[in-house]
Amino acid sequence: MKKLVSLILAGVLGAALMTGCGGQSTEQSADNGASTGTTTESTASGTVSMNGSTSMKKLVEAACETFNAQYPSIKAEGQFTGSGAGLEAVANGTADIGNSSRALTDEEKAKGLVENIVAIDGIAVVVDNANTVTSLTKQQLADIYTGKITNWSEVGGNDGSIVVIGREAGSGTRGAFEEILEIEDQCAYAQELDQTGAVLTTVSSTPNSIGYVSLDVLNDTVKAVSIDDVEPTVENIKAGTYSLQRPFVMATNGEISAQSDAVQTWFDFMASEEGQAIVESVGLITVE
Repeated sequence: MKKLVSLILAGVLGAALMTGCGGQSTEQSADNGASTGTTTESTASGTVSMNGSTSMKKLVEAACETFNAQYPSIKAEGQFTGSGAGLEAVANGTADIGNSSRALTDEEKAKGLVENIVAIDGIAVVVDNANTVTSLTKQQLADIYTGKITNWSEVGGNDGSIVVIGREAGSGTRGAFEEILEIEDQCAYAQELDQTGAVLTTVSSTPNSIGYVSLDVLNDTVKAVSIDDVEPTVENIKAGTYSLQRPFVMATNGEISAQSDAVQTWFDFMASEEGQAIVESVGLITVE
């Protein structure tokens, strides 16, 4: 009898220990899942190197910060040398992703580059705050940039020679702006600047100037002009009523499925709810 009781007690104790261990393991797993987020869903490691558009700087830096925290075995980082340079970098293998603030050309696609659209951006036309002009038509804007209209009085403003500011050759913003207005290689720029921030600074401090920047960098140092009486807002871009809009592209050399595990993990993150929330947080429009 004593032996039987001992066996029963041993069995009960063993079951309790097994239950305790099982509970501890489940709880620990839940805690780990909560603290590491999506990290547990990928075993990828390595780097994700990006190069390209200065207009995509806010998006890339914000995404990298969250991504690197969630995937400590992967290091994602970006350089910002312009869309053309970024696409060249991914084509020649010196970057995994080429960030472009314009659609890819047929020639670029023929080289094997794949257009992966991660967000939609509006291009805002900006003037200095003292300018009385509040709206331009697309045709007036095209005529200003090609030198057919040279004085603000011709478009309802005060007398003053228009100072035309733009981006440098190879800029994705410039390429998209000129393509939308159908004025490629026709612009009469007074200044060509190589940074989005430089356009804002120059327009804000130069009377009678006009420039164009990515919608997400707008601030109160300049005034955004409506196009055909439509304001540059996220709502108007989603509705399709604001005409100056372009894709934000993360180009790869070949399809995403052919990229490294680290790069595929990056694109999974960008397409996730968290990635799309980052797109919205920097003032861009999500891809639906």
